[in-house]
Amino acid sequence: MTKPSLLLVEDDRALADLLMWHFDREGYDVVRTADGEEALLLAEERTPDLVILDWMIEGVSGIEVCRRLRRRPGTARVPIIMLTARGEESDRVRGLETGADDYVTKPFSPRELLARVGAVLRRMRPALAGEHLAYSDLEMDVQAHRVQRAGRSVQLGPTEFRLLRHFMENPGRVYSRERLLDAVWPRDRDIDARTVDVHVRRLRKALNEGGLPDVIRTVRSAGYSLDSQN
Repeated sequence: MTKPSLLLVEDDRALADLLMWHFDREGYDVVRTADGEEALLLAEERTPDLVILDWMIEGVSGIEVCRRLRRRPGTARVPIIMLTARGEESDRVRGLETGADDYVTKPFSPRELLARVGAVLRRMRPALAGEHLAYSDLEMDVQAHRVQRAGRSVQLGPTEFRLLRHFMENPGRVYSRERLLDAVWPRDRDIDARTVDVHVRRLRKALNEGGLPDVIRTVRSAGYSLDSQN
């Protein structure tokens, strides 16, 4: 399964180093920064699965970073956990009202934060924490390697299954052919980007059998996305 990606925004170097060590050990893919502006750029370049955001950072504050992430379509639904030394109830309420999904007061143990991250991902992004995915009339049982659409079994080859799984874990997000190659195909394989088009066509044919509407959207000059509003 693809590693959950985290964006860690923390300007305490010792704490950031400690958290990086713990999250790396638990199998997370972590990008870190101490700067609010850079955090916004990083989130735009590569949308993380979850943001861990310190309130008191230099430049753009954590609360403002949270507010801006919530305003952007690409990051509006990304889970955010805020870290802060501000333990007053009014501060916690402000953070949650701004868009944070959870709030951890310093000092805290890395194990507590790991547990909070896991809980938020299970609640907000079950695709990253479980083995059953669902989108629109599509259902996927990852363990049993089964796919159904509108109650009908869909037969997929291994590559089409991995491709659909990636789409279902990230519905609505547009992926270029190059990004799909990185996410779905083994990294040591020398594969032309046009291969993606071939497998998308096969996936579409299998999913749309019986005249069902197409749920894979082609975005000209950008790539593909899973979108039931085609």
